[in-house]
Amino acid sequence: QVQLVESGGGLVQAGGSLRLSCAASRTIFSFNVMTWHRQAPGKQRDLVATITSGGNTNYADSVKGRFTISRDSAKNTVYLQMNNLKPEDTADYYCNAEDRWRNYWGKGTLVTVSS
Repeated sequence: QVQLVESGGGLVQAGGSLRLSCAASRTIFSFNVMTWHRQAPGKQRDLVATITSGGNTNYADSVKGRFTISRDSAKNTVYLQMNNLKPEDTADYYCNAEDRWRNYWGKGTLVTVSS
């Protein structure tokens, strides 16, 4: 059973930064793609950032230029560096990993951005 554990969320003022981590229970190269999603209260869960096994990245338009997804294979961890945070970035942030058989989700970490 694959486990994904997110950490790094918290309360930050607008304009501030946070780095989220997603630690996987097996090598991250076993996944075709790893992604970060977020879900604000009362809203659907949206894709924020993607990193493929080959290292290609992609971002939602709302976070381009502010968020960066990266990975450390030695630590089996994927990161989401979030800069210039805005109140509308407030949400639960979830890590997802996809292999050839299924998707795996973490339990999420809460990010709150105050104005």
